[in-house]
Amino acid sequence: MKLYSYWRSSSAWRVRIVLHLKALPFDIVPVHLVRDGGEQYAPAHLARNPMAQVPVLQLDDGATLSQSVAIAEYLDEIAPAPPLMPRGAADRAHVRQLVEIVNSGVQPLQNLKVIRAMQTAGGDPNAWGRQVIEDGLAALQSVATPRAGAFLFGDAPGLADAFLVPQLYNARRFGCDLSALTLLTDVEAACTALPAFQRAHPDAQPDAPPADQRTP
Repeated sequence: MKLYSYWRSSSAWRVRIVLHLKALPFDIVPVHLVRDGGEQYAPAHLARNPMAQVPVLQLDDGATLSQSVAIAEYLDEIAPAPPLMPRGAADRAHVRQLVEIVNSGVQPLQNLKVIRAMQTAGGDPNAWGRQVIEDGLAALQSVATPRAGAFLFGDAPGLADAFLVPQLYNARRFGCDLSALTLLTDVEAACTALPAFQRAHPDAQPDAPPADQRTP
């Protein structure tokens, strides 16, 4: 499989985590989201994903999938071990709720396209990003707490954790106050101790620029 990815895209990062948790072999194909106006707008990439986004997963038969939730659930179905979702219907819905707080309620409101639009409109993109992330993460912690263990759900890493870790990285980029989010940061520490999360980290990606050449 090939994963069209950008080193610091949180959506692509989620999929890298899942691929590594499943020990599935894949190659990274970098898509630079900033250089030359964004390689995601090139005709070749638009043919893979008309939304002009990463990630895109190209399967062995050449078919492509986009959207991180769809890709992650597909991978969980074709490679059931270790499972990323619990067995019971109510528990699965709970995990999906955690995932969607990040996937629908937080990350899209602070992504590159929104931040650029905010700048064009004369607003303060950093203040906006901080607020939506802090509000969303507070809600995530509240919803997760009753069923959390070492991870956001129970004591094994799952789908919700693959969405949490990249969002906390974004939170720090925006200067968010995480001091009250101890459940989330404790779960993050448990995740980042695992090789799958380490291998998926932006700094470990082939397209990661040297530290002194990175924008904030």
